[in-house]
Amino acid sequence: MNYENILVSIEERIATITINRPAKLNALNKATISDLSNAVSALGNDDNVRVIIITGTGEKAFVAGADISEFANYTVVEGAQLAAEGHEALFDCIENLRKPVIAAINGFALGGGLELAMACHFRIASDNAKMGLPEVTLGLIPGYGGTQRLPQLIGKGRAMEMIMTAAMISAEEAKQYGLVNHVVAQTELLSFTAAIAQRIIKNAPFAIGKAIKSINANYKDGKNGFDTEIKSFGECFGTADFKEGTTAFLEKRKAEFTGK
Repeated sequence: MNYENILVSIEERIATITINRPAKLNALNKATISDLSNAVSALGNDDNVRVIIITGTGEKAFVAGADISEFANYTVVEGAQLAAEGHEALFDCIENLRKPVIAAINGFALGGGLELAMACHFRIASDNAKMGLPEVTLGLIPGYGGTQRLPQLIGKGRAMEMIMTAAMISAEEAKQYGLVNHVVAQTELLSFTAAIAQRIIKNAPFAIGKAIKSINANYKDGKNGFDTEIKSFGECFGTADFKEGTTAFLEKRKAEFTGK
């Protein structure tokens, strides 16, 4: 597919989506959200892709927020619709994708940019990264899941402080909080992230998808994570990957998983 605001490449079963609006510090507008939604959905259904990495072009920004000019004159109804459509089309889609999605945060991740990173399954940051949710400085609150995912990741108190003060935190602070898993030099960010992706690729895709589903279930209203885990665990027994994994273990060889 051809995209207006993103670049997509696939190498060794790893797809990299690069948000490509450098003049706007990769800010999210409707067109970019649409591009990301379409790309994530397409790659999620591509059997040649096992892991997706999302990053931003350039050295300054992952995504420096939303494109405020698009919604400055919105009504109450239009604002709620903007958030609801974003959740459904992109942020919830990423969170619930059966393939791992990793955010490689290369600079500023603010507002919708941090919300995009938090929707990913985990995050790796360059050492120059800065993260924050500054929406209250505009008379808004985070609208793409920030009030929900940030407390899940760093705890209620820290999330309350970050959101109410609109403060930015450094990459090292984000690591201390548990918001990112690793901090590396900017020049090493994509290679480091790809190395983790390669480790994931060696494992059974069906099982990884079920692990994602089971972990997410613990954070959803009306879901019993233990019940989801039990059912998902049982479903793994019906796969060719389970037979291959156990056979390879008993035969003392490396497993060759197909995702079936």
